[in-house]
Amino acid sequence: MMFAIEEINSNPDILPNTSLGFIVQNVPEGQRYTLANLIGTFSGPGYAQSNYRCARAGMSAAVLTGPSWAISEYIGTLLDLYKYPQLTFGPFDTTLSEQRKFSSLYQVAPKDTSLTLGIVSLMLHFHWNWIGLFIIDDDKGAQILSDLRSEMEKNGVCIAFVEMILAIRGSFMTTSWKNQVQILESSANVIIIYGDTDSLLSLIVNIKQKLLTWKVWVLSSYWDHSKFDNYLLLDSLHGALIFSHHKEDIYNFTDFIQTANPFKYPQDIILHVLWHSFFNCSFLRKDCKIVDNCLPNASLGFLPGNMFDMTMSEESYNVYNAVYAVAHSLHEMMLNQVQFQSHGKGKEMEFFPWQLHPFLRKTQFINHAGNHVVLDQKKQSHVQYDILNFWNFPKGLGIKAKVGTFSPNAPEGQKLSLSSHMMQWATGLTEIPQSVCSESCDPGFRKTHQEGKPACCFDCTPCPENEISNETDVDQCVKCPETHYANTKKSYCLQKSVTFLAYDDPLGKTLTFMSLGFSSLTVVVLGVFLKHRDTPIVKANNQDLSYILLITLTLCFLCPLLYTGHPSTVTCILQQNTFGLLFTVALSTVLAKTVTVLVAFKITTPGRMRRWLLIARAPNFIIPICTLLQVVLSGIWLATSPPFIDKDAHSQHGHIIIICNKGSAIAFYCILGYLGTLALGSYFMAFLSRNLPDTFNEAKFLAFSMLVFCSVWVSFLPVYHSTKGKVMVAMEVLSILASSTSLLGIIFAPKCYIILLRPERNSLHHIREKTYARRKNLEN
Repeated sequence: MMFAIEEINSNPDILPNTSLGFIVQNVPEGQRYTLANLIGTFSGPGYAQSNYRCARAGMSAAVLTGPSWAISEYIGTLLDLYKYPQLTFGPFDTTLSEQRKFSSLYQVAPKDTSLTLGIVSLMLHFHWNWIGLFIIDDDKGAQILSDLRSEMEKNGVCIAFVEMILAIRGSFMTTSWKNQVQILESSANVIIIYGDTDSLLSLIVNIKQKLLTWKVWVLSSYWDHSKFDNYLLLDSLHGALIFSHHKEDIYNFTDFIQTANPFKYPQDIILHVLWHSFFNCSFLRKDCKIVDNCLPNASLGFLPGNMFDMTMSEESYNVYNAVYAVAHSLHEMMLNQVQFQSHGKGKEMEFFPWQLHPFLRKTQFINHAGNHVVLDQKKQSHVQYDILNFWNFPKGLGIKAKVGTFSPNAPEGQKLSLSSHMMQWATGLTEIPQSVCSESCDPGFRKTHQEGKPACCFDCTPCPENEISNETDVDQCVKCPETHYANTKKSYCLQKSVTFLAYDDPLGKTLTFMSLGFSSLTVVVLGVFLKHRDTPIVKANNQDLSYILLITLTLCFLCPLLYTGHPSTVTCILQQNTFGLLFTVALSTVLAKTVTVLVAFKITTPGRMRRWLLIARAPNFIIPICTLLQVVLSGIWLATSPPFIDKDAHSQHGHIIIICNKGSAIAFYCILGYLGTLALGSYFMAFLSRNLPDTFNEAKFLAFSMLVFCSVWVSFLPVYHSTKGKVMVAMEVLSILASSTSLLGIIFAPKCYIILLRPERNSLHHIREKTYARRKNLEN
């Protein structure tokens, strides 16, 4: 205030031929004493009469109040009755901005509309989402708490605890936080303190006494740390981050402080006390003034920063602007030739204080720091904040280092600017501290909310099968598309490789060799039969049917080749239909063989029917009839729901298997049922003719082959349904090979054995001797 008034009085452009003066009043503790002291100021010293002006000296043009909201509110209630101009230099308070209640009050400090956004931006920058709050328990604190909650919820920051501080001015031993143990043991390592410096002194004392050196404190204002001198090396507030309104340095202010001394300002008692305390001056306690024996050329600039801060504090900056605002208003009033009113003799009050209001409301100016000052709240723009880092280790260092800024008007993403490498953290911490309720979930995990706790408290659950999360702290995992699969860490999706039962696949190679091998063996057997076609064993049991059966089995062995290789629409249609047609021919051939034996030997009574059946070779019609039925079934299948190419993306991890979808499972099982019916019919026919007297009766082999055939396909069904992908195709191929092998081996192996290894039994002479021996045994 002294510095601003001296500047104004020495400036000929402001209030020429007029000097500004000031008086300072300390405000007692409590609302009652504050108001009583103010009434005494208005009435005159020693009077204290309401609504009376007893003193003869001129009244002040305006009153500057602060720094706490409570003081300004108490005084403002009374000043508003007199329409007396009041300028507050404490932090901006929405309560004091109510025009109906405080129409004569002007707040110099800018509005903190963006402070909560700045604090939350700081939390997000360091990934702090578990925060404690200390807030003054008043209307301003309640509003800030509401704003902070809202902004934190929008950005995923949770509040670990809220402690409302009920502070009483003037006492360092006022109520501390109520739940000390709970708060000290809280996992929240970052705590926000919001309130004016005057009301938070007792809280700061409590924090320093507890030596909470591992906590990071975020404050909305600064305090005079020299008031808390002690002999401890550690300071709990070392590393604190402070949001301060941005301001440039005032020109010549440091020079003014360095030249200030008790001799230049003999009425300033504080300077006398400082000179006595730090420069060994003799001191008269009665007058509170120094006498002599002072250090020559002593200056406040000699004192260390922790004893006397040379920089202009935020509140002092507001006082500086408030004095200039009053001066500019008085100057404008004089320029507009306001009618001055005189009171008394000699010393006159040139105007009434309430006449200054129209000019105060319009006051706008650029101060010496280059900042724009305006008292009209509606014209105040969003203020920029400096982020200060408090360095006080070892104790007494007391440096407030600027480490960043927050500019609400900057583009999104550029509002917060920090130099993290410059920051010093709480004592003992070398890295950025963490303050989270739960550790972050790595990629491959998702957050699972803990019931009854805030959203920031969660468990990390692995992503389900074939789902991924490629970021930290995701709420839901993302399912991989069918063409991809999750890696082992479930952090990203991999492209599935396309596969099928290929010829170069080990399984495909094995089945192909088996198919070609058995088909070649069948061709060899057919060659053997053709070479020995005139022998009794080949001629027995219908030679032509044996040729048909061998040719059909050759094709049956080649049928699995349709299942191997990249499926196409043609191969998918041919697979099941060729399989059904060939096995129908094979089984109907076996059925024709058994019927031939029964017709020849079972019908003992001679008659035209038996002769007609034998002459017309009726059993040979079984093959085309049965085949025709199979063709009808296949036609219905192809007409209603034909097989098609399909993709199986689930059976084998990391692979998409190209397979043939049967189209209609009912049609497929109908064909299997039809083949089973033919096999059972052949089995029963062969079983009935197994003991008929024939030299080369193959009925027993036919019956056994049908029994094995049915066993193969009955076993196939459950195994087929329990497999997927290529294995399912391989199981069907193996069943085709196994059932074909049973027919070839059981029916033709004994005959080949006789033809190749026991040729003496394959002759008419041997047959006659065997028949003669049988007859002789019957006669005996």
